[in-house]
Amino acid sequence: MPLPSVVSKPQWRVVAYAGAVLVLLPLLVLALSWNSLDSTIWNHLLETQMTRLLGNTLVLVLGVISGVVLLGVSLAWLTSLCSFPGRRWLDWALMLPFAVPAYVLAFVMIGIMDFAGPLQTTLRGWLGSDFRMASIRSTGGVIFVLVLVFYPYVYMLARGAFLAQGRGLMEAARILGHSPWQAFWRVALPMARPAIGAGAALAVMETLADFGAVSVFNYDTFTTAIYKTWYGFYSLQTATQLASLLLLFVLLALYAERRAQGSKRFPGSDKPRQGALFQLRGVRGWLATGYCLLVLSLAFIIPLIQLFYWLFTSGSNDFDERYWSLIRNTLTLGAIAAVSTVVVALLLVLARRLQPIRRVRSAVALANLGYALPGSVLAVGIMFAFSVADNQLVVPLQGWLGVASPTPLLLGSLFALLLAYLIRFMAVASGPIDTALARIRPALPEAAHSLGHSGASVFWRVYLPLLMPGLLSAGLLVFVDVLKEMPATLLMRPFGWDTLAVRIHSLTAEGNWPRAALPAITLVATGLLPVIVLIRRSAQSISGGRTH
Repeated sequence: MPLPSVVSKPQWRVVAYAGAVLVLLPLLVLALSWNSLDSTIWNHLLETQMTRLLGNTLVLVLGVISGVVLLGVSLAWLTSLCSFPGRRWLDWALMLPFAVPAYVLAFVMIGIMDFAGPLQTTLRGWLGSDFRMASIRSTGGVIFVLVLVFYPYVYMLARGAFLAQGRGLMEAARILGHSPWQAFWRVALPMARPAIGAGAALAVMETLADFGAVSVFNYDTFTTAIYKTWYGFYSLQTATQLASLLLLFVLLALYAERRAQGSKRFPGSDKPRQGALFQLRGVRGWLATGYCLLVLSLAFIIPLIQLFYWLFTSGSNDFDERYWSLIRNTLTLGAIAAVSTVVVALLLVLARRLQPIRRVRSAVALANLGYALPGSVLAVGIMFAFSVADNQLVVPLQGWLGVASPTPLLLGSLFALLLAYLIRFMAVASGPIDTALARIRPALPEAAHSLGHSGASVFWRVYLPLLMPGLLSAGLLVFVDVLKEMPATLLMRPFGWDTLAVRIHSLTAEGNWPRAALPAITLVATGLLPVIVLIRRSAQSISGGRTH
């Protein structure tokens, strides 16, 4: 239902169309980048790297999607349908790996499991000096790390789908003679398949967008090739063309997610189920606890312990002026990006409500697709566009105005980086705001109008106070995502604007794991904030009534 006329004017269409243009700009630039080719670089890529890039990307995607589905679905089934020791706290604790950036878990796992790491050193002391484990610096190691980081996408959505199914259907399957395992395969799993598919598609998009973890493992993918082409061959155009190829993979994953979301239908006859259906007692119960605790330990507890060990043994000397400047830069970027993204997201959400016509809804939906664009793709798209604008407009204009030494202003600017953040995290901010706006009953603004308040007064006195929790949640989520974002920050940061993520990359590139512990702990600690928000929202959605 449209909002009463706060400022219900056609100008809101312009807001929606402008948001869509923000996303279309880098996509258009990627398409236009193919107007010419650097044959020397492309011949080198085709002869030496392209086959490996395609093969590595395909193997990585298939491995991650298999792993996240296996872990996410099994954990969701245990915590939502079964009762076992520790289930109540494991239910929410299994979301904690959301707080760990992939590149942090990557270097921690290498530090723990490498040949000279504490795990193999201890095992050689027990089993003899000839003992060898499979190398963590391998394709399997990359997949292992990314599965531990991204399984919560499938876990969270599958868990919600299982809880939404109610008691009646599973009990009916049991009455018909099906065992719990048969009821799961024939009833629960098929009904949850759309949610599982959506979670798997999100994990695949994050895998394709990852730069930090694969660079730690020195595992060549399109994201690392984009970085090396830009900084190794100094060819922004070729990097842009590689980014457009990566975008094809992302669009396939996005299409799969949209199909899964579009077909998502949960039964509406039952209230969401909160109690467990199956009691796991004795050995089976403790096996379930051990399995959940093992995943949580590998993905969160053990890495955190290792980071603190490194910090207390050798990393505390980095508490200097440079470190505080990294924190200032990181917090400043996060705060500016959070405020600007929340403001634009609020305008887009209002535009969709005030002008609920098909073109506006489509434009807003397009504006929210930026989350599907990897940071490296956004970076090269925006920088290529700004490079052309600088060369064709800004520098000539400075010369016409008599500037002694015309210089590019857009390329490498803070504005360019903030624009990338805005496009990338628009959808992150839109979700909480849209949810908060949907909860405002039309009777409240109508009563304010009847008391003589104008549209602007209604917005400031009615809507804004009621929207504030959603705005704060949206700002928090964007803030922490910006802090953890590595590819766009690494490629686009202005001179002197190093952040904690950039510092981690530079230290891990040198293999200096202990010194990377301090900025990593800082990022993990801040990453816990949105995870707590997600856990609270999940609990509220379960206890608040029917799940749709």
